[in-house]
Amino acid sequence: MTLNLATLYETVAAAVPDRLAVVCGDRRVTFAELDRRADALANHLKESGVEPHRHVGVHMLNGVEFVETLLACLKIRAVPININYRYTDHELHHLYNDADLVGLVVGAEFTPAVAALADRCPKLRHVVVVGDTPDLTWPDRLSVTDYEKAISARPSTAPMAPSMASMAGERTADDHYVLYTGGTTGLPKGVVWRHEDFFFAALAGGNHYGPPYRTAAELAAAAAGGTPIIYLITAPLMHGAAVYTVLSGLLGGSPMILMRRFDPIETLRLIEREHALIVTVVGDAIARPLLDAVKAHGAEHDLSSWKVLGSGGAILSRSVREEAAALIPDLFISDGFGASESGIDGRLAIGEDGLMRLAAGPHIAVIDETFRPVEPGSGEMGFIARTGHVPLGYYGDAEKTARTFPVVDGVRWSVLGDIARVEADGTIVVLGRGSGCINTGGEKVFPEEVEQALKAHPAVMDVLVAGVPDERFGERVAAVVEIRSGVPAPGAEDLRTHCRAHIAGYKVPASIVFVDAVVRSPSGKADYRWAKSVLSTSVLSTSTIPTTEIPTTEIPTNMGEE
Repeated sequence: MTLNLATLYETVAAAVPDRLAVVCGDRRVTFAELDRRADALANHLKESGVEPHRHVGVHMLNGVEFVETLLACLKIRAVPININYRYTDHELHHLYNDADLVGLVVGAEFTPAVAALADRCPKLRHVVVVGDTPDLTWPDRLSVTDYEKAISARPSTAPMAPSMASMAGERTADDHYVLYTGGTTGLPKGVVWRHEDFFFAALAGGNHYGPPYRTAAELAAAAAGGTPIIYLITAPLMHGAAVYTVLSGLLGGSPMILMRRFDPIETLRLIEREHALIVTVVGDAIARPLLDAVKAHGAEHDLSSWKVLGSGGAILSRSVREEAAALIPDLFISDGFGASESGIDGRLAIGEDGLMRLAAGPHIAVIDETFRPVEPGSGEMGFIARTGHVPLGYYGDAEKTARTFPVVDGVRWSVLGDIARVEADGTIVVLGRGSGCINTGGEKVFPEEVEQALKAHPAVMDVLVAGVPDERFGERVAAVVEIRSGVPAPGAEDLRTHCRAHIAGYKVPASIVFVDAVVRSPSGKADYRWAKSVLSTSVLSTSTIPTTEIPTTEIPTNMGEE
């Protein structure tokens, strides 16, 4: 049986039909119910003209409908496209057209934006609306259908998998799954995966705790015979890391507890009500307010089931890790390292020196510009790269595909933007994103390291660091800082003094801008475009040290050198 995501899911659902699959708000559905409703929506999309390999946008908040839509597309060999619901009309227009959407399943609250741009999306033909549809004017070429009516008009007949497969043609491991990036430093790009590669690289072959499963039957047997692990997902499913967790959990026969929108107090209630064992977050942006809620209200809830804090998609700082471990007895912290372009590459650890480390693996390497592995212990920096099960490329962009997914001597690489070096024992020290590296007088400063230092201050809630132009040094380090509510606010110099105890002087921010809230994506990923805009346009008075006042001991000694 082929390693196709739809077939894998259907095999598991048939093995555990009465087990709870998804919970969101008041809705609770079993694997059998989820499968039947996904089949019905798949029938509707097929009859509405959605053909295999065509793209269907999934533009909504978290909910059972999101999971049903994801599965429905896969069942008919269509490709679900994750849509960031925070995007502006300009960004949505780009994404809809870049992805060549022919269909769309959208939450009612987002339909005004969709109706306004639909005329400029010529390939879009069919829209399914989840919730009460507002009275809007749609282009004549579009068919607009209510989600529940679409499902009830096309009931599923069990068993559905064989008939669905025949409707869509034969499913294969080569069918595509496309995941759009968050667009942290530019416009979002669609990463094209084969189903089989996605299964092994992003979903760990259905087994994050041992060797991967090689067949659907083996996967289903493990799901049926194992104890369900209850996951609580705090992040939006339109973010790649959250979808990794949902699909991994469903293929493991585990219940997925979703939050329509993240709320720290509601998270505590759900842990108690659903007996969640694993709570997943996206870095500090979700973990910090969650831990603040534990400190303030944890005693009001039974959190004894919570054993694992899982993070992916953004950095989980050392200070947050230590706080979590102190608040939740025997809590295991799992900080996944990966990307839309590579799946899950390993687990990060942060040492006493504050550096992030990744264990060596058979498919992970640090390479130079000639694809030569960096010598362990040499101190040489290179790019983290992956081989084996990697994506085919970026959708519709051959130039960027050639740069990020080059084929060298018959081997396809996924070359990530992360810069690293390799210690003598093979451990990979992750320094940061190359695109965000700040060159100040010839010294290279990675924002992630400075952010870690600032977040170690007890008054700092969140921070983003970026480079700003400087006449003398080319760039200087600058930071946008959000202070915790209810605590005395430190001054800029207080934060600099704190940083000097953690990082070298030339890495200490010369400019600090205080804001009410650091802007991030709904999933918690950094928005460095916003940070640079704030830093470049703000009037930096008391929060800035002019470059002429930087002590001479902090001036880099290798100015101008690479």
